[in-house]
Amino acid sequence: MLRLDCLRAVYPELENCLVVTIMGATAAELHSLGHRANFFYLQHAMGLASSTGLGLALSLPNQKIFVLDGDGSLLMNLGSLTTMARYRPRNLVHIVFDNESLLSVGGFPTATSTGTDLEGIARAAGIPAVLTVRTVEDFKNTVKNALDGKQLTTIVAKVEAAGPSGYITDLALLENCFQFRRHIQSLKKP
Repeated sequence: MLRLDCLRAVYPELENCLVVTIMGATAAELHSLGHRANFFYLQHAMGLASSTGLGLALSLPNQKIFVLDGDGSLLMNLGSLTTMARYRPRNLVHIVFDNESLLSVGGFPTATSTGTDLEGIARAAGIPAVLTVRTVEDFKNTVKNALDGKQLTTIVAKVEAAGPSGYITDLALLENCFQFRRHIQSLKKP
């Protein structure tokens, strides 16, 4: 299954969520579907999407937070799983696209290519709802259930190691930070 097909399948569901992506291919593919003010492309901070999403979820408990992570990024910050499990924000959905490689920085294999089980690690860390999906239809249904649900969820999506031909160049990353902040401020107004 392709990550882009997964993103395309749930793109309409993201309209009312705050979305945080990791760097590289995931950000570029989401952006290719159409940028929205509620999307934050966390560039140059590999491994921190889950931590950023957790901070948003804790500070905005009435807003659904959707994190688009990758196996390489999560493996760089496995401690975020235990911290998420400790606080268990009911409004956080954590997606991990596992392509068994560091695709955006050259395609080097990650530990999942030799057997590391991210679902098992997340479950052992104490995440209350954890699933692995391997088809776009299962991904779409699992994400919909997680967005409708009221508990911290991690979804590991096994995807092919394929990505975009290019990366985000037309959206000023600094402006994205300001735009995302303005969007959050607009949510807080009565």
